Amino acid sequence: MRQQSIAKIREELDRSHFLNDKKRSELAQDSRIGVRHLLEVWDKKQARFQNLIQKFREMNRIEDEWHQRGARKLAGIDEAGRGPLAGPVVAACVILEPDAVIPGINDSKQLSAVKRNYYFERIKESALSFGIGIVSAREIDTINIYESAKKAMMLAVSEMEVEPDHLLIDAMKLPLNISQTSLIKGDARSNSIAAASILAKVTRDRLMDKLDKVYPGYGFAVNKGYGTREHLSAIKKLGPCPEHRMTFAPLKS
Repeated sequence: MRQQSIAKIREELDRSHFLNDKKRSELAQDSRIGVRHLLEVWDKKQARFQNLIQKFREMNRIEDEWHQRGARKLAGIDEAGRGPLAGPVVAACVILEPDAVIPGINDSKQLSAVKRNYYFERIKESALSFGIGIVSAREIDTINIYESAKKAMMLAVSEMEVEPDHLLIDAMKLPLNISQTSLIKGDARSNSIAAASILAKVTRDRLMDKLDKVYPGYGFAVNKGYGTREHLSAIKKLGPCPEHRMTFAPLKS
């Protein structure tokens, strides 16, 4: 019987999350070092995957509790962009399908840009509904960043095609007639809030990429409006642009 090529075995392992005892035994006893190495790599990859599944389940405990209480349209809310010197603050509200499993989802600040973009698409695919709220730099200067973050969150809720029956919010209470739970560090405790943090962060980053083309020289595509050394040097050289928050230090001085 002709042996499978190593390339074919690699292709099969890349598609598999489970090996039966017979297949595992065949690979473990294969005389080719390359095949045994593929099995070793696959085992490590699956161990990492199972750890991600376990973390997802742990971060879903709050959602599970509310589902048991009868909530079926449970939404997570979070924002991105409170701290930058330029650009809008963006919030997202998302209802994940109750049976959704997205291994690896986490607070957006803990993920690379590549992973955030990957999960951005996965979250949208797994969402019953989601909404985005955006408040401009000009309005931030008018009503302050706290009120702007709150407004962005309420706008995100208003953009939902499905009205939530309960809100899980990262460290905020909203003046809405919807029951809600405010969670400190919620984006590290709740999958729904983590999902919202990713939607908000990726949306804002993409807006900053566009603003980089409108206002070249500030490095918005790289710094996303945060006060990096290069950004501060550009402000000193070019002066502020219309997207800068003039009530934020050091701009206000």
